[in-house]
Amino acid sequence: MKIMRFSTRTLRIGQDPDREHGAVINPIYQSATFVWENLDTMPKHDYTRVVNPNRTALEAVLAEIENARYAVAFGSGMAAIAAAFSLLEAGDHLIIASDIYGGTYRLAKSQLTRQGIDVDEFDASRPESLREAVKQNTKLVIFESPTNPTLKVMDVAAIAAIARECGILSVVDNTFASPYLQTPIDLGVDVVVHSTTKYISGHSDVIGGALITNHEFIYQQALTYIKTVGSVPSPFDCWLTIRGVKTLAVRMERHCANAQRIAEYLSTHARVKHVYYPGLESDPGHELAKRQMKAFGGMVSFEVDGTTEQTKRFAEACRIFQLAESLGGVESIIGYPPVMSHGCMSPEERYAMGVYDTQIRLSVGIEDVEDLIEDLELAFETAFARETAVV
Repeated sequence: MKIMRFSTRTLRIGQDPDREHGAVINPIYQSATFVWENLDTMPKHDYTRVVNPNRTALEAVLAEIENARYAVAFGSGMAAIAAAFSLLEAGDHLIIASDIYGGTYRLAKSQLTRQGIDVDEFDASRPESLREAVKQNTKLVIFESPTNPTLKVMDVAAIAAIARECGILSVVDNTFASPYLQTPIDLGVDVVVHSTTKYISGHSDVIGGALITNHEFIYQQALTYIKTVGSVPSPFDCWLTIRGVKTLAVRMERHCANAQRIAEYLSTHARVKHVYYPGLESDPGHELAKRQMKAFGGMVSFEVDGTTEQTKRFAEACRIFQLAESLGGVESIIGYPPVMSHGCMSPEERYAMGVYDTQIRLSVGIEDVEDLIEDLELAFETAFARETAVV
């Protein structure tokens, strides 16, 4: 049989009809425990905290679409990142990107340091800065591309190569790109993590995460970790995520097309100071994104050319873009990073990352793009209406 292409793999890997009844869609194995036929043979599935048929199926398809050997599904994206950090021990040194997701930053800075792990930062936009940050006890580096929320594109292959030369493990958060747009394992990365809540599930109705790797020792550590701490997704969550991943390719094509149109609209708007989107030729990461991504993604960020108050009014005025946290669903969401994704940081920490008080983050959905643009235009009019009235 020929090697299946991406869209076919999302529908077929780990999803054969069930053998007993021939159901095209596999049932939900909503059982905490499974029968042992005897005490001499360990069953394939014994207890859902350890393994479950729905999770097994999900892990098979996630590994396949990331071009990897192994995947472990978790109850959230942060649980998957915590599992990657479980490779560290007291006395080890962790390097995080200076513009990492706020939740990852909080976990590293407020929890790992209490466990005797040293944490430093590096500028992932300059791969050589990783080499400069490495110490004798450095064990792991984590970064993301594109970044949240400034959408900087990092040279994944270059960072992975330097990590390998320095004898440290590399971890990439691939949530913003999704496996449809980017497969970091192919670029030399050791571990990929996802919040499957986002594009992989795609419908804002399930929380989940995944750790994906080609290294058996990392896979075994992740299995031991999830069995020990119990950060597992439910059978229904796994079933929902498989349902979502089936349409990942077609959704991402629409997300990307809509985001490109909106980024172009915003780039010429009088009330916009700066647009962050690698699909714009003016974006500093455009050429790199063209090389390492299939398309430019469904996330767009921008800075409002106005006050903090006007920025907040703009976010609150949208009606099709719903004001909420999270991203990657079929519906469009507008977020305000200073109090949402990066709300755990001080203003000084946020500013150092380039996350300012006039910044907006858009998760562009699959609605009609003309409706989305009209919604943004009305929000601009509302946000600046008082200023216009005074003038």
